[in-house]
Amino acid sequence: MATNETSTVAVTKSKPTKKPLKPARKQVQPGEVERKETPQTGKEYNIWYNKWAGGDREDNYSNKVKSQTRCNIKKDSGLTRANTTGNRYCCLFFARGCCPYGWECNYLHTLPDPDNALPDSSKDCFAREKFADYRDDMGGVGSFNRQNRTLYIGRIKETGPGPETEEIVIRHFKEWGEIEKSEYSPLRVLQYRSVAFVTYKSEFNAQFAKEAMACQSLDNDEILNVRWATEDPNPVSKEQEKRWLEEQGQEAIKARMDPRIVQAMRAVRALEEGDTLDDEGEVMEADGEVSGDGPNAKRRKLDFAPPDMQRSECPKPQGLLSADTLEGLKYFAEIKRQHASIAPSKSPPNRTAAGLGLAEYGSEDED
Repeated sequence: MATNETSTVAVTKSKPTKKPLKPARKQVQPGEVERKETPQTGKEYNIWYNKWAGGDREDNYSNKVKSQTRCNIKKDSGLTRANTTGNRYCCLFFARGCCPYGWECNYLHTLPDPDNALPDSSKDCFAREKFADYRDDMGGVGSFNRQNRTLYIGRIKETGPGPETEEIVIRHFKEWGEIEKSEYSPLRVLQYRSVAFVTYKSEFNAQFAKEAMACQSLDNDEILNVRWATEDPNPVSKEQEKRWLEEQGQEAIKARMDPRIVQAMRAVRALEEGDTLDDEGEVMEADGEVSGDGPNAKRRKLDFAPPDMQRSECPKPQGLLSADTLEGLKYFAEIKRQHASIAPSKSPPNRTAAGLGLAEYGSEDED
């Protein structure tokens, strides 16, 4: 009996318990963050670049101060009013780690979901309007004419070899989304130049990371300069980016199309190419197996011969059209004849019928 009780208790403890969703916490208290004005280095303030006009460019970078707050996804993520109202945009101040509203915020306090498209493609994940061109310093919101998933990270303090710096950059930037690691567009570190390039799989994660890591530091108390990367001149990278955009477009089209329309298009294509499809719409081989999508996939031609006619008795092709094509044309002609025989005959309009007399409406040219 003791053994049975022990096993029952063990089974009960092994059942996983689902944690309930928690409300988002307030990252800062009102008045906790000290607001610091930008030192004036000119006579006019440029609202497009958010800086004073005039002065030396290097002085502008040296005037940067480290951000007082930083977002912690594990601690700060949670439910807000946006989860009930249906707002899909993220909170900009949540990304910067300084939202004082918490669960009362009208924007999401989570990472952007790459699978959910935003209502307006001309806005970023924070509902800010994009522009036609990038700023000269590649800062700001970005451009709606290009999907940019790569960030430029400057002013990195290198204390070791390239692989060590790469590990540090990945550890800090993977918190904001999945980083793309492929043969031609991995994370790249320009050693001895204090520069790195990070490419995310989703543009939304790149937008979030740009704001989350602006004026932050890695492991050596530096102040990072995070901005959009310019287009890679490497032709291999351009070709890969083109293929990625085509795949994303195809997936978006398939997600919005009716499955019945896709099935009908496959059937029409199979009929044009003389293939046969199974119940799931896949191309069948001659032995009844489903063929693959590769270039060497085998296909079986449709047999339009009657069931009582053997394959050897099929007429040989004569002229330009093959026997299968002729049988197919006969088949569709028979279907058309049957539809024409059962079609209702047209009756002349009833001029004495009550109503507005719309049946008599027409043009004088029709007589």
